[in-house]
Amino acid sequence: MFKLLLIEDDTTLFQEMKDRLTGWSYDVYGISDFGQVLQEYTTLKPDLVLIDIQLPKFDGFHWCRMIRSHSNVPILFLSSRDHPSDMVMSMQLGADDFIQKPFHFDVLIAKIQAILRRVYNYNTEQIELKTWCGAAVDYQKNTVTNETGTVELTKNEMFILRQLIEQKNKIVSREALIKSLWDDERFVSDNTLTVNVNRTRKKLDVLGLGRFIETKVGQGYMAVEEAETL
Repeated sequence: MFKLLLIEDDTTLFQEMKDRLTGWSYDVYGISDFGQVLQEYTTLKPDLVLIDIQLPKFDGFHWCRMIRSHSNVPILFLSSRDHPSDMVMSMQLGADDFIQKPFHFDVLIAKIQAILRRVYNYNTEQIELKTWCGAAVDYQKNTVTNETGTVELTKNEMFILRQLIEQKNKIVSREALIKSLWDDERFVSDNTLTVNVNRTRKKLDVLGLGRFIETKVGQGYMAVEEAETL
């Protein structure tokens, strides 16, 4: 399991990113003292560093220089600023990639996977498999399998299921699902979303899993764990 060091002082964003990245089987660590980033980096020895540019005490560029003076660990910059010079500076300091906030989470994951694959010759197929309610969910093959059998989902159905699983036990709003599908170049209307969710449930019912996608009236949908539902 890869260790990621997320150097981000926005506690809300940090926790959201940590929760999402942990769902992808990464170990995510933060910084307790933004004046001692290098010391905490040295103690942790992460496999990849994600670092915001705007930080208290010293900016991300400073800490990138310090880390680069000791290590070739891959570094991915995060920034809410839209200055082209920030990206140029990041690359000049030896960063491996740059992503501007706000970003789509799938884009961040793709960048992290690409960096890890390039640096560590990592096969990302292993994190394309998730276990949910005792079933194996294969994001690449669009299949869900348990002891009962296997069902195949469409791309939209798997996309929806994936969003719910990655945020399991949390309500995902209809608006967030529609926006995610739109951002992924698969536009859906509100009614189309309902049809897709119902169709996904019906397919999962074959495996006894449909009931673990709950509708929260007026809010959205939530994937729950079997242990919490029985």
